[in-house]
Amino acid sequence: MTAIDVVIMAAGKGTRMKSRLPKVLHRLAGRALLHHVMGTAAGLSPRHVVVITGRGATEVEAYCRDEERARATFDVIFVRQEPQLGTGHAMQQAVPVLPDDGITLVLNGDVPLVRPETLRQLVALCADRQLALLTVDTGVDAGAYGRIVRSADSAAAPGDLPVRAIVEAKDATPQQRRLTEWYSGVMAAPTTLLKKYLALLTNDNVQQEFYLTDVVKHAVAAGTPVAALTIADELQVAGINSPLQLAELERAFQLQQARTLMEQGVRLADPARFDLRGALDCAQDVEIDVNCVFEGRVSLGEGVKIGANCVIANAAIAAGAVIHPFTHIEGGSRGAQDQVEVGEGARIGPFARLRPGANLGAQVHIGNFVEVKNATLARGAKANHLAYLGDASVGERVNYGAGSITANYDGANKHRTVIEADVHIGSNCVLVAPVTIGAGGTVGGGSTITKDTPRGALSLARARQVSLPDWQRPAKKK
Repeated sequence: MTAIDVVIMAAGKGTRMKSRLPKVLHRLAGRALLHHVMGTAAGLSPRHVVVITGRGATEVEAYCRDEERARATFDVIFVRQEPQLGTGHAMQQAVPVLPDDGITLVLNGDVPLVRPETLRQLVALCADRQLALLTVDTGVDAGAYGRIVRSADSAAAPGDLPVRAIVEAKDATPQQRRLTEWYSGVMAAPTTLLKKYLALLTNDNVQQEFYLTDVVKHAVAAGTPVAALTIADELQVAGINSPLQLAELERAFQLQQARTLMEQGVRLADPARFDLRGALDCAQDVEIDVNCVFEGRVSLGEGVKIGANCVIANAAIAAGAVIHPFTHIEGGSRGAQDQVEVGEGARIGPFARLRPGANLGAQVHIGNFVEVKNATLARGAKANHLAYLGDASVGERVNYGAGSITANYDGANKHRTVIEADVHIGSNCVLVAPVTIGAGGTVGGGSTITKDTPRGALSLARARQVSLPDWQRPAKKK
């Protein structure tokens, strides 16, 4: 197979974004536009990925290096376009680093949703002998996109007529503006031919820019065939030029993801109020209420119910668990060992917070305004309200009282608290780590425990109560 070298155009100023952040680093579904494009490129197993940078080059290149390290599937080469004199001029900067023996696939850093299978078809159409363009025809006005002009001297069906030119909207005649097939900005071409036609580009046009699209007319003039892969799915080739377009594409993409999940059997209360910013794996009979956000990698077991307004990141939630409304689950980074785990039949929330390293067993109850971090709770343990469990190991059937905390940080280091099985922790207690509460023990409400407690004991650590009769509160000064 002929080697594929991918070129990603990422030099644009993004003026209409009205932002200091380079346009390609703005986020769609929680990830930079460039992340989506580089992920698509990785799916093609390219030899090289060439990223053309310009505005915000330092930031863009640093981001790409992080992506390269994370994926470890291709080499990234950077070229800079300075000054920026059009798309053709941008590609001319990439010419020195493109080997002659491959196919060059041109992608755009602000067009995030083109599918790998579509690009494979485009590369196959190129066949190492002709230019192949990805075009769209929905039968309606093509707006600001470049129109596809096809030959009129053939008996073939309109979609099979050879491409003669791409005419930019600003340079199109009134008749050409009525054409409904437009160029997506995605192209595959034998590299030797592409280099040849790039060298012929001029800026004799309204914008006085070097258009990449003009390589088509030079190919036609030289007798090189130009074919088009035409699709009707505008979402795949939708580009981003403004915050409004970004928001519109976000909603369209989220609705697409919601529909895919519902086709797999997931019950979404309202697919228009659902956000997936990563990967979500759902077993049968999962129910998700409105305004939930899923980030990183999340798996939901059979029969899991997610209440309204939950944010869940990097977590595995086992069968039968219920996550009540307004719960925030934030596991560690993708692939890390500190993802949150919620056991079968657990009940979490409302208004609970599970942080990295929270590992909850079956039938655990975590109630409102309870925070758990880097702590394990065994089967049946309960912390039903207003509590903190950090750096702790909690045994089976422990009841952890309201207002109680593990004091795990001494100002320099963190220490672990061990609460053995069947312990009852009263309300408003402080367990100063490192400390172990023996199995079956009870800690009286309001106690501050600084030493290990015996099994089965009642432990109290609080001042004796004193009552002063006939005491008068201070009165406000008039």
